[in-house]
Amino acid sequence: MSQTAKSTKDRILDAANKLFYGEGIRAVSVDAIADAAKVTKRTLYYHFESKDQLIEGYLASRDQPNLALFAQWFDAAEGSIAEKTAAIFYRVGENARHPKWKGCGFLRTAAELANMPGHPAVAVGAAHKKKFEAWLTERYAAAGLTNPAAVARSIVLLMDGAFSTILIHRDPEYAIAAGDTARAIIVREMDASE
Repeated sequence: MSQTAKSTKDRILDAANKLFYGEGIRAVSVDAIADAAKVTKRTLYYHFESKDQLIEGYLASRDQPNLALFAQWFDAAEGSIAEKTAAIFYRVGENARHPKWKGCGFLRTAAELANMPGHPAVAVGAAHKKKFEAWLTERYAAAGLTNPAAVARSIVLLMDGAFSTILIHRDPEYAIAAGDTARAIIVREMDASE
């Protein structure tokens, strides 16, 4: 879709995605987003009543694409459920090697809003993480694991730990280590389920 064919709201969200992800939500002004979207500040406020609503919209716009990407990586991987799960971590590691990679936008936003637990963007981030956990639970149940919800929760903890640790150390190898650990957890669970 060309820039001119995109709706004004989509252009604003695209600008917010680029700037909030690249620089952080507190560092980016509404003026900067309006400029990047090539709209007036008044037009931006027509679509988003406040910066808080724009931050919420930014995260909501990342929800389904991120979940779809994880599902794509999982489905494209060969092997057992353990190998498919590890593949998600390995792909995170590959992406983390890109110079523009800034970690998980949901975690970074939650960290910036740590003193505002009732912020609507925090709720969007929490819902996103729960959707990923539920998606994993479904996959593990279909694979016959006896405790799919507990395994999924462990994998989510590993994933968020990998995102955070990579960001702190700037070392994508932490995703590989987390993927190997995820594989071991699932293999152990598969053995126990037999």
